[in-house]
Amino acid sequence: MQDSSGVTYKSADAGYFEKRGLSRYAGVWSLWALGVGAVISGHFSGWNFGFATGGWGGMLVAGMIIAVMYLGLTFSIAEMSPALPHTGAAYSFARTAMGPWGGFITGLCENVEYVITPAVIVTFITAYVNAILGLDPAYSPFIWVIFYLIFLGLNIYGLELSFKVTLVITVISLAVLVFFWISAFPSMDFGRWALNIGVGPDGAAVELPEGNGSWFPFGFSGVLATLPFAVWLFLAIEQLPLAAEESVDPKRDMPRGILLGMMTLMISAVMIVLLNASVPGVGAFHLSTSLEPLLDGFKAIYGDGGVVLFGLVALTGLIASFHTILYAQGRQVYSLSRAGYFPTFLSVTHGTYKTPHVAMLAGAVTGLAVMLIIWFALGATDASAAIGSILLNMAVFAAMFSYIMQAISFILLRRNMPGIERPFRSPLGIPGAVLTVIIAVVTLSYQVQDPNFFKGVVWVAVWFAVAIAYFAFVGRHKLILSPEEEFAIEHSGKTFPAAMKPAQ
Repeated sequence: MQDSSGVTYKSADAGYFEKRGLSRYAGVWSLWALGVGAVISGHFSGWNFGFATGGWGGMLVAGMIIAVMYLGLTFSIAEMSPALPHTGAAYSFARTAMGPWGGFITGLCENVEYVITPAVIVTFITAYVNAILGLDPAYSPFIWVIFYLIFLGLNIYGLELSFKVTLVITVISLAVLVFFWISAFPSMDFGRWALNIGVGPDGAAVELPEGNGSWFPFGFSGVLATLPFAVWLFLAIEQLPLAAEESVDPKRDMPRGILLGMMTLMISAVMIVLLNASVPGVGAFHLSTSLEPLLDGFKAIYGDGGVVLFGLVALTGLIASFHTILYAQGRQVYSLSRAGYFPTFLSVTHGTYKTPHVAMLAGAVTGLAVMLIIWFALGATDASAAIGSILLNMAVFAAMFSYIMQAISFILLRRNMPGIERPFRSPLGIPGAVLTVIIAVVTLSYQVQDPNFFKGVVWVAVWFAVAIAYFAFVGRHKLILSPEEEFAIEHSGKTFPAAMKPAQ
């Protein structure tokens, strides 16, 4: 069937979808754990780099602005996901609202985010492991491969096991954070340590030995420059709709899981920004360049004697996010492949475990390849210092475009398809989605100030160019009527031959 947007659909027999079947298991708490677990590493590492651009007050306000953006986004996807309960998530929303090209571009942005974000997290994991064991950073690539192999195995082995592991390590990660908050609160000295950042003659952050500096040493421009780092406190909560076809009751549980997860993360974000920087002997200035801020906090409170124990404890949040985003990565590649946007062999699921093992392996190999190219291009010494920031910029850059496209999809679906069933309606409505777009655009505009921004974006541009060329010349002529495509076509008022419909 030829579509007016220039794409062609191929027939697919029942066997095609039998080889791409998923199982249903997840309830509301499994979904909550999937969302919180995906993000929680951002409360262990990454967010703290924002102190160098905004100071403590700049980080706080930037976090509040980004929280507003994510509230607008999560309320929007909480409405769209039960209305379009398909694994495609962002691609599915945009496909229905903007056609095949809109769906593909949105899915491509999300693809970069979910392939690169585990790579960012594994660099932080490696920093913790190196600090715990005293390893030479030159051996970091071996640690990356080991962690990928372990957690790919857990994800491939079975859906039920994967969700149980997710729930357990997410709860442990939150318990670790709560333990740190309780430990840090009695000794916190906010003025002396959280406000120990000033501005040097060159405009860069400098340490104030006595603290008690300005909340906003870099002014309002510093707040805006800190937005890309504050994103790390919430990035990946939007992955939850990727579990729609593995949720027992997505129309009921998906909105609950998304909103419960967002509330949990907002509370945790406030506590970690306040307390990690206020621990005597740590401070905002030191944290602005630290790869293991939570471990630094534990060492300051309890001394170096328990560094191995506390290092292992602090690893839990990073492991939780690594595990859960590998899950999302596999489902995201799977959904685009099942519909023909990516090569269809990528969506074949495991014959026994019914997990998209090919998609997960392909995503992991791609992420590792990007990491190794950067590592060897920069050399081990320079790469060990810069690779986390380069990868983080790649992930945030792609995520912002994905958020913009999802918010636009929400607006278009509200206006053009008011009659579709919506088990949940966003209380923020179209204004919330518009605010999401505005904040995402501003975040992108300030992200370019990071010196590592262009190093990362060049790789994203190459990724986009290759993928768009593939879709333009090959993929758009081989689309399959997956659930996402069938829903979009039916609600566009178009018809297609019955023989081409996917098996029910």
